[in-house]
Amino acid sequence: MTAPIHPYEPSVDEEVLRDLTARLGNTRFPDEETVEDWSQGIPLAYVRELTDYWRDEYNMARAVDSLKQWPNFTTEIEGLQIHFLYQRSPHSDATPLLLTHGWPGSVLEFRHLIDRLTQPTDWGGQAEDAFHVVVPSLPGYGFSGKPRNPGTGVQKIAELWIALMARLGHERFLAHGGDWGSLVTQAIATTPGTPCAGIHITLPVVAPDPETLDNPLPEELQALEAFNFYQEWDSGYSKQQSTRPQTLGYGLADSPTGQLAWIVEKYAQWCDCERNGVRHPENAVARDDLLDTAMMYWLTNAGASSARLYWESFNSPDMGEVTLPTGISLFPNEIMRSSERWARKKFLDLMYFNDKIEAGGHFAALEVPETLAGELWRWRQELRTRGIVD
Repeated sequence: MTAPIHPYEPSVDEEVLRDLTARLGNTRFPDEETVEDWSQGIPLAYVRELTDYWRDEYNMARAVDSLKQWPNFTTEIEGLQIHFLYQRSPHSDATPLLLTHGWPGSVLEFRHLIDRLTQPTDWGGQAEDAFHVVVPSLPGYGFSGKPRNPGTGVQKIAELWIALMARLGHERFLAHGGDWGSLVTQAIATTPGTPCAGIHITLPVVAPDPETLDNPLPEELQALEAFNFYQEWDSGYSKQQSTRPQTLGYGLADSPTGQLAWIVEKYAQWCDCERNGVRHPENAVARDDLLDTAMMYWLTNAGASSARLYWESFNSPDMGEVTLPTGISLFPNEIMRSSERWARKKFLDLMYFNDKIEAGGHFAALEVPETLAGELWRWRQELRTRGIVD
């Protein structure tokens, strides 16, 4: 018997908000960094500023109220509650599209994208560009359930998402993702008998092609430099989350300022947010959107449970070939990059590849939603031209 799908209204207890306000007011801060940039992490002055803003000016109901702009649902799959947004397009020929977020994101990562995709004629698109959009919260994230046993890695999530789409009546669909969403989307593509017709990703996890390393292209040199920087200076968070997520979780569960700093530092590093030589996340993402993200993790106590996805999957990414039709949009400040010829070694039916986008970073859906929507429309047009979708 198929489990039912229930309408869901996200909410937050007032006592939780009172406790949050008190914790923010009682934050014990560390001493100040000894440099004038972000090389030691998020600066003390900015964290103090954000903490005060969160406590005194930010609308504590904003994140939950933002979710209510779209229909929310829950359903149980294999004993795990899955929360998801499901916005159908008013255009009858719309194609089902599954969007998967990553860390440190949530379903709100797509807040500026959903309406563009479901109602493209209001945003410069055509009726034929329309999608019915499904946006689930990853297990252990947001209002989805927290797995109580090991085993909920990327491949298991792909199986859960395929089951979710079937439960919604979508026997054939398209899928897009960034960050962990890219890996889940690739896993959906490689699942035997997948009902997915094509995928689009913004973070291709691709190994350099050894045959090209003696004569690398300029973009491949840039990709190698970015990978080396990530390994040497930007991957400490992933090492902690992939080896000791529970230890990390105590600090994130106890300190909202700690959770905020843990998240916002990655936005500063991964967004396309450097202006006049100064890096600042609010050059790319609005302050309230940053606070909404922190709020989603704090309200659901997801510091440890979200980090466990790294423990499950980070050290063993699937580097196998993908045969499903694939589109890749590479934004200029993405964490890791790939050349087209590297990508073609993994994605054997790479039918859309664009690495000439002018602006945007790892959180493209938040930073440049109009650009990402355009990329998804063009990818979908290529699929239509090839007869893969109507």
